[in-house]
Amino acid sequence: MAVTSQQIADAAGVSRATVDRALKNRGRVRPEVAEKIKKIAEEMGYHPNQAARVLALAKNPIKIGMIIQSAETPFMQGVMRGVSEAREEVERAGGRVEIRCIDGVDAEQVISCIKELREAGMNGIALVPAEDDRIKEEIDYLAENCQIPVVTLNSDISGSKRICFVGQDNERAGKVAAGLMAECVERDCKVAVITGSVSNPALNSRTRGFKKMLEILRPDVQIAETYYIKDDNQDSEAVTGKMLGEHPDIKGIFVSAPAVSGICNALYKYRVADTIKVIANDVLDENVENLEKGAINFLIGQEAHVQGYEPINILFQLLAGEIGPEKERQLTNIIIKTKYNI
Repeated sequence: MAVTSQQIADAAGVSRATVDRALKNRGRVRPEVAEKIKKIAEEMGYHPNQAARVLALAKNPIKIGMIIQSAETPFMQGVMRGVSEAREEVERAGGRVEIRCIDGVDAEQVISCIKELREAGMNGIALVPAEDDRIKEEIDYLAENCQIPVVTLNSDISGSKRICFVGQDNERAGKVAAGLMAECVERDCKVAVITGSVSNPALNSRTRGFKKMLEILRPDVQIAETYYIKDDNQDSEAVTGKMLGEHPDIKGIFVSAPAVSGICNALYKYRVADTIKVIANDVLDENVENLEKGAINFLIGQEAHVQGYEPINILFQLLAGEIGPEKERQLTNIIIKTKYNI
């Protein structure tokens, strides 16, 4: 009887997905774990039928669509690097990946892209959703009427029939930010929240988690106001200047949105970069620079590359008839960076 990947997984004490990635040199597996898996597979006499698989994919190539919102932001450009790596692997195996990029958060464009990819014969779709019931309806339609599996990334859309979500637990990340803020601001002070589009579920979840946890940890701290910015530094600088004018006694800022550099520029301009504690998201070069200069106290990272790579990898494995997703929610790490550990 042929040895299965599940038997190898049981012997190695890992998941089937890890076995698949190790044996096909696809995805991230620690070198020592990959070596152990390959040794066990060899000892058990595992021989995957690669020729039959390649022939099957040549006759019926797997086609995967990817929809990225806020594609112009530095974080999503990091996601795109993961998408590009996964695309190369899929295309080497005979599949195809089609990418649609959207500037900003635009539910209408997402829906249009979903319909376009469906009509183009995509077998699976990965997408960054928006907070809109119509997108949920489209996802459910794909699942129920077209048998097209959907993976969400970066932001989830609750109650939809997507097969899994890849990204950060955004509400928990907001709670982590609240814990950091609670430790570093003085008593009876005032903090503000700067966030982005109200249609972005990731930002909404971070903001919600921050407010809930800060109220629990530091009931003496007042959240003065929530300010909304566009995904560009010019707007974020202007909004921050307005905030400082309205609340000159602000002692802390939680930034759940992109365009952090503009916020820092305003703090430098008004000479308060060393008096206001700032917690922001995403370990990007421009944010790291401001972290090192002291305008940002903490950065919370969320593994952009993984969020781009894994959805395509999950869909390809599923559509190739190999293995479904390990979990419904495949969460990336919440990474905390200061200028001392960058």
